[in-house]
Amino acid sequence: MQVVAVLGASENPERYSNFACELLRQYGHRVFAVSLHGRDIHGAAGRTSLVDITEPIDTITVYISPSHQPPLIDEMIACHPRRVIFNPGSESEESEQRLRDAGIKVVHACTLVLLKTGQFE
Repeated sequence: MQVVAVLGASENPERYSNFACELLRQYGHRVFAVSLHGRDIHGAAGRTSLVDITEPIDTITVYISPSHQPPLIDEMIACHPRRVIFNPGSESEESEQRLRDAGIKVVHACTLVLLKTGQFE
């Protein structure tokens, strides 16, 4: 079991980040739904900030656009996750380089595909 933060979690059931909260929990992970509203999603504990998560984070899976990432990079680095997954559409060379410089593994992948194909690790 990993502690996973879904950054950009949405309450909208048509959003991939919403499904990620549900599927990560189904696969037995401890999930935090990080969004502006901080509401629980599919049993994932809601938070408004990564720094509000008091447990060590293994993985941050990103569902926010690159234009909204700059103020969150310091938070991501401060959490010292093992890795950060940039889902399709969230890729940002600036964000990724800052994370790599901090010694954090960066992955370009779809969290849902990783889970369903047994590659989430």
